[in-house]
Amino acid sequence: MTAPAIAAVSPDPADLAGHSAPARAESRCGRASGARCAAIAVALAALLSPGAPPAARGEEAKEPAPVTEPAAAPNPPKQEPAAQPEGTKQEPAARPDQGNCKRADFRLILDVGHTAKDGGAKSARGADEFDFNVRLAKKIDRSLIDAGFARTVLLITSGPARRGLAKRVTAANRASPDLFLSIHHDSVPDKFLETWEFEGSQHHFSDRFKGHSIFISNDNPERTASLQFGHLLGMQLKARGLQYTPHYTEAFMGHRQRILVDAEAGVYRYDQLIVLKNTRMPAVLLEAGSIINRDEELEMATPERQALIGAAVTDAVEQFCAARTPLRPHQVRPAVSQAAKQPHQARPAVSQAAKQPHQARPAVSQAAKQPHQARPAVSQAAKPPARALRPTAAAPTPRR
Repeated sequence: MTAPAIAAVSPDPADLAGHSAPARAESRCGRASGARCAAIAVALAALLSPGAPPAARGEEAKEPAPVTEPAAAPNPPKQEPAAQPEGTKQEPAARPDQGNCKRADFRLILDVGHTAKDGGAKSARGADEFDFNVRLAKKIDRSLIDAGFARTVLLITSGPARRGLAKRVTAANRASPDLFLSIHHDSVPDKFLETWEFEGSQHHFSDRFKGHSIFISNDNPERTASLQFGHLLGMQLKARGLQYTPHYTEAFMGHRQRILVDAEAGVYRYDQLIVLKNTRMPAVLLEAGSIINRDEELEMATPERQALIGAAVTDAVEQFCAARTPLRPHQVRPAVSQAAKQPHQARPAVSQAAKQPHQARPAVSQAAKQPHQARPAVSQAAKPPARALRPTAAAPTPRR
């Protein structure tokens, strides 16, 4: 069965009568204005258009594409970078391996949250979360491959939500990657929703919260590594000026309240998530932003924000790859070699004690060499009786 078309919102022709194209763009992108609004309008049009081809909207064919690793692209010829005006920053298209990370060997599954049939949350202007997920995941996938992570796999499943979850977990465990990253966009509990009119139709929104969030599961067998990557990802997003949302810690979230395990990077525990607890490799879920927030929805639809998140993910994956790769033999030996070459630093006390035994024996030696100092009293006491007997001895008889 072909995936159903995404519900689209078309403006009332009467409302657009006499409006120029820029005016219609202003109407479509809400509170944004100017050139920024025109760029946002193009992105939203692609998300909301019912006539967009499936490939553009991220829909898959009738049968889900098998999870296969793409063939490694041949190394492009080296080109000299073009001259840049002074003070501008140029990002390299591809970077050589740094540290211990072997990008060509690192396997990552990039999971697209939800399916075309079960689109997930609705945005403030009526687009499916799935469409946001596909677009962002493709941007991240391109960034990773350009950086040398050629074994990155984009995982898109079909069908109902529960069946789709089982499919992606099975596919991930069969592929046995080094990392599993699931891409989503956030909404809010129904009690926070408000109603507004956009292009002649009623939609729900909530501008109360914005920002990304990162989730791991304590039930994942690689919990420590999952938290490690979650931290690296959160710090890379933070370094680019993106802030995580703290509202998951609040009591008003009810059963959606989560434990914040890394307050610096914005990493929460969500133990029950199937794609996090049932996968047998480090697994992280990224809620990239709140599409129910009218302003953040516009930002999340732009290629600039998607590229920013893609760069953050790529740098975090590179750091994680380097940290997880075992040290090469020549990197392990120096410390052992130094300890082996300097044994005298561990033996001086023993050596000195062995070489100077006279310092421990003087008292015994002196007592053994001078026994006369202990005998005089006995010797003197034994001699007086001999002198006292002499006067009583018989006198010699004189000769006549």
